[in-house]
Amino acid sequence: MDFRHFFDSKKISFIAIFAVLTTFSVAKATTYAAPDTAAATGYEAHADEEFEPTKVIMEHISDAHDWHLWGHTSIPLPVILYTDKGFEFFLSSAFHHGEHDHPGKHYTYRLVDKKKIKVVNAAGAVDEEASKNVWDFSITKNVASMFLSVIVLLLIFTSVARAYKRREGKAPKGLQSFLEPIILFVRDDIARPNIGHGYARFMPLLLTIFFFIWVNNLLGLIPIFPGAANVTGNIAVTFVLALIVLIVVNVNGNKYYWKHILMPDVPWWLYPIMIPVELVGVISKPFALMIRLFANITAGHIIILSLISLIFVFKSLAIAPVSLAFVLFMNVLELLVAALQAFIFTLLTALFIGMAVEEHH
Repeated sequence: MDFRHFFDSKKISFIAIFAVLTTFSVAKATTYAAPDTAAATGYEAHADEEFEPTKVIMEHISDAHDWHLWGHTSIPLPVILYTDKGFEFFLSSAFHHGEHDHPGKHYTYRLVDKKKIKVVNAAGAVDEEASKNVWDFSITKNVASMFLSVIVLLLIFTSVARAYKRREGKAPKGLQSFLEPIILFVRDDIARPNIGHGYARFMPLLLTIFFFIWVNNLLGLIPIFPGAANVTGNIAVTFVLALIVLIVVNVNGNKYYWKHILMPDVPWWLYPIMIPVELVGVISKPFALMIRLFANITAGHIIILSLISLIFVFKSLAIAPVSLAFVLFMNVLELLVAALQAFIFTLLTALFIGMAVEEHH
């Protein structure tokens, strides 16, 4: 009997997607809330201890020196410190989840609030003066997740590039057929309309921004390893992306762009007002990019974790079906937001570049 029509049906595809999203929702509830409640109490179970949703949520949206897997199990990450006496290298497991200090070659170190590494003096107190001389270049969870996303992107696009070479002149197939419409969308609906002539030299930048943000947004929605990192919800990451846009826009700005900023077409006596306003606009456009991406992604994580926390705040399984239903809905919505934020950031980048390179006739 031929069952192909059964497995190819849209209904089965919908059920499969629904099952995956439901699994992710349940995984979020078990992975996010329960372990960190224990972690926050020093891995001790206290029946009468009050659950602190704010503490749990902030732990999950912030960076960390290890990558949590399940329960009390996590992957230790490299700690790289530069001090006034030289470099220090060790694994974050040396801190035992922040419960122990680590005697290094030059200083004794302590992990404070699971984020900051401080120097400890002989009396066992944090030495703030010595800590100022410590520069932390550690591979944190967000950095590791960025490396992972770069590896994923390299594997995907090198595979697609090889497919184009092998199948030159033929119709796209497999992964190639999935990515080609997206690449054409970035070219035809983002780059060409906003940049115009000469758009091609900015395509590598626009494609890199789009897929980097999209892939990291999707990885952040996975509640278990290799996901759960809040990369694009980290203000430092969005700052660097916005800084790149700022540099590209102003380096490529033509004489008309700079004339509009430094010598706008207004009466000369308005220059003391207009020039500062235009200069502020140079900074405010990438600043808006930075805040928009950071705020939207962080807000999505906070809402999902808040809905999960309701189960533990009310201490009742009766609230679980309602909470998980809303988490499932938010997961589906966040899939849309993941692509939408990548699109908006890329679109506005192209728009700002287009304003800087536009020729006036």
